[in-house]
Parts: sequence; C-alpha cells; structure tokens
Amino acid sequence: MSRLLLFFFLILSFSCSNKPDYKNSSRATGWKMIGRMGGFAKNYNKEAQEQETGPGLVLIEGGTFTMGKVQDDPIGDWNNTPNQQHVMSFYMDETEVTNLMYLEYIDWVKRVFPPEIDNYKNIYASAVPDTLVWRNSLGFNESMVKNYLRHPAFGEYPVVGVSWLQAVNFCKWRTDRVNEIFLEESGFTAPNARYNVQGAELFSTETYLTAPSLSYGGNDSILNGGKRSKILVELKKDSTELGAKHTDLYLQRKDGIFLPAYRLPTEAEWEYAALGLDGIREYNTHKGRKKYPWNVQYTRSGKRKSQGDQLANFKQGEGDYGGIAGWSDDNADITAKVKSYVANDYGLYDMAGNVAEWVADVYRPIVEDDYNDFNYFRGNVYTKSSENADGTFNSVTVDAIIYDTLPNGKLIPRQLPGELIQVPVDDKETYLRINFSTSDNRNYLDGDQGSKAYNTKNASSTEYPMYNSPVQKTYVDSTGKIQREYDKTANKTTLINDEARVFKGGSWRDREYWLDPAQRRYLPEYMATNYIGFRCAMSRVGSKTNKKKRAR
Repeated sequence: MSRLLLFFFLILSFSCSNKPDYKNSSRATGWKMIGRMGGFAKNYNKEAQEQETGPGLVLIEGGTFTMGKVQDDPIGDWNNTPNQQHVMSFYMDETEVTNLMYLEYIDWVKRVFPPEIDNYKNIYASAVPDTLVWRNSLGFNESMVKNYLRHPAFGEYPVVGVSWLQAVNFCKWRTDRVNEIFLEESGFTAPNARYNVQGAELFSTETYLTAPSLSYGGNDSILNGGKRSKILVELKKDSTELGAKHTDLYLQRKDGIFLPAYRLPTEAEWEYAALGLDGIREYNTHKGRKKYPWNVQYTRSGKRKSQGDQLANFKQGEGDYGGIAGWSDDNADITAKVKSYVANDYGLYDMAGNVAEWVADVYRPIVEDDYNDFNYFRGNVYTKSSENADGTFNSVTVDAIIYDTLPNGKLIPRQLPGELIQVPVDDKETYLRINFSTSDNRNYLDGDQGSKAYNTKNASSTEYPMYNSPVQKTYVDSTGKIQREYDKTANKTTLINDEARVFKGGSWRDREYWLDPAQRRYLPEYMATNYIGFRCAMSRVGSKTNKKKRAR
C-alpha cells in the first residue's frame, strides 16, 4: 500500500511541475516568454499601458451618428444629404491651433532651417501664414496685417492665414517634436540635443522607426547619447549571454512609447466631435437632430446666470459682428480668444464660430455611404518608403530638397531633410487586392473613369473629365523666375478638383446658417483666408475608451 501511495505521489509531482505557467508563457504555444530561455519577451512589451493622451488633446469616444444636414434645408443642397456613419475613437485638440502654438513652429523652422542658407531659403517662407488675408479693398485692417499673428495680445487667438498644406505640415512637425521628447525622456538620445540640431540632423518619427540609423542624419552622438542607450551599447559589446540578448539599441513601435501621428481630422470625425454627446444618444439610440454643438435650438444662452449671452462668435446681422457695445456684445468683432465660450459635451471649444476649420477630406458633392460607412474619408494617396535592392532606405538630403510650385506661385518643400523619400505604391501592393487598386484614390467613384456619372465623350480619354476646374499654370522658367498664367478658357463648369479641400464650421464672419456642424464648404488646398484655422486630431489605438461603462 505504501509503495502504491508513493507511486501516485510521484506521478502528481511530475504532472504539477510540468504544467505550463500560462501567466509567463505564450497563450499560442505554451513556450515561456519570461525567464532565462524566454525568446519572445524581449521583443514584446506586455506591460505597455493604454495609449497616452498627447499634449492638447481630448479623447472622443467613437460611435454611430447621422452625418449631413438633418434640419430644414430649403435650398435642397445636394452636398449635405444625410447618411449614417460610424467613426472609431480618436483624439482632437480641445481648441483651435493658436497663434502662439504656430509661432513656436515657425520659430523652430527658422532655427533649424536658417533662411539665409541657400538650400533652406524657401522652407521658412513656406511655413509663415499669409498675413495679407486681413486686407480688404474697402476696409481698413492694416493693424491686423501687422499685429494679429505676432503681437502677444493675440497669442491665444486662433491662427488664420494658413492654407490646408501649411496645416498638414504643422501636424507633421508636431508629431515629430512630441515623439522626439518621448525618445529623450526614455533615455535613448542625448539630453537636449533637439535644441541644437540643424537641417541635416532633423528627427523624423517614421525614419527612426523604419531606418533608425538614418535618423538625426546618422549622428551617433545623438542617437546613442542617452543613459539607456549607452547601457545597451555596452551590453551589446559584452560577449556574455546577457549582452547578446540586449541588441535593441533603438526604441521601436512595439515598445508603445511613440504616439500615432497628429493630423487633420476627417470630415466625419470633425462633424461627429462638433455635435457632441448631448442630443446624439438617448437610451442607446441616436436621434440625429442636433443643430448646434450645444443642446438648444438657439444661439443665445437660456441659463439664468448667462441668459441672453451668445454661445458662439459669429456674424449676427448685416454690419453686426458682435452686437451693441456694452450690452448684448459677444466680446469679439473678429476672432475671439480660445475658450471664450462654453465647451461642448466632449470638452471641445469653438466647434461653432470663431474660425472655420480645415479638415483632411478632398471635396466632393456626395458622400459615397453606399460604398463605405466606417471611418469615411476621401483623400487617400497611398505611398511607401523608397527602398533599395539591398533593403536599405533613402532619405531626403540637404542638397536634394524638392519644392513644388503651387498655382499661386509659392514654393513648398515636398519633404524635409531626414525624412524617408516617399513613392507611390505599385503592383507589389495592389496586385490581386480587392480593397484598393491604385495609389491615388482622391477621385474614386466620383471623378475617375469608373464613376457612374463620368462626363466624357471618350471613356479612354481624359480630355473631358467629370470635374473640369480651371488649371492655373505656374512654373519656373529657364532663368529661375516664376511665371504665372491664368486659365482663361470659357468652358469650365466647376471649381472642384482633387486639390479642393473641405472646411467646416461657421466663423466670426459667417451668419448663423453656417454654425450647423453639417455644413461644408471648400477651397483649394493652397489658399488661405482670415476666417479659416484648424485643429489637430490623432487616431486612438487599443480600446475604444478609457472609461468604464455605467448605468444611465
């Protein structure tokens, strides 16, 4: 009997000792992820937390909503047809980008790319807002021309005079500066090196993640100058097992430290965020009858303490940009200081009034909701990093900056030094795919030759495109001078093209009609005005929300 008990005890001990430790092992294979022989733990950060909220951003929990104009529409405007859409959770700036925020950007550009250096002379000029937008042939606005952007009294006012292209470049700059400080704080780069870089040593997030040795112009004293990187370098030199396992000298996407890119919000995201929660959800249904970002059908407050006060900064009537002084005044005749009015239910300020805002989309009169009703966006141009046959990548060098000449004659760099050269995707990415077949999808199903209403005499010809907007010719001649030629043809029928970008929301110079978040207008991406600004957005990775659901 005693031998039998001993036998069962040995069997039990053996089975217990070999039971997989699922806490420290792979749920896919049962192999250990942690420990001396663990092979995957060093390549995966199991302790990574939820995405950190970037500077200036507010989390917007995604969901379904009615996009488009749902109020009375006496004009029957085709471009506001209501449709149901769903957007994923994302982040958005709580305020419009201010003059102070933008001045930080152009100060950085001037310091890193001194305009007195010939290779850089057009970079700074391409970033500076157009202050002449304040001029009016029959108005006296020279004070704003000279002071609005740079005077500290306007520091917390929304920046204007910025084109869609300039707004996109600001978002790129902001992405890299935020991730650059994260990189330094993680101990991978030399402290404060970011303050002393010149153009050739520019940090680019995508360059660092794809080909880190090319980042900072390959300057090893910056790349491996942090405390943590120095330790890893020493461990890599060590021939012991410990040293052999620490080969990751650079921060990687898997570490969960870098934030996704700052960008312009899509039109669907902007409209969803502007509407706010109130009036959209009611016992898990969406009513979709919201007229303004606030929960009343009027532009004045009905609360006792603020009764009669305007809830946004807009043009109240002919010759009335703010009301009667000292009584029903909205405290603004042009733009207003950000946060001057109550935020909507998402915590976003000035989603109606103050300035209209650029969004990412290319304009088309219709929204193709039959084709897609999830994260709708028109404007995809898919590219990839230029790669050599040996697997190395190509970055933009100081002496190889390419400038695009815009229709208005201004020059803008296609990419900055240190960024990986981007090329269109080709058949390596598109062959036998069912979700996309080309690099440029801006005119997909509404302007391309596959469109249902393509207006052409010959299906194989582009002589009569669906949207035949004027083409202003601007080019640099053999002497280096910019030549401008207006398109004077008389058979143009539209202003819509693949460079027409949507802007949303009413502004300080718009009437109440334009305050409805569903309203949409467009301008060429290279134009700027004194009533259009912008705010940044960011995609959320991971869970839909960082809050627990609770009963109503």
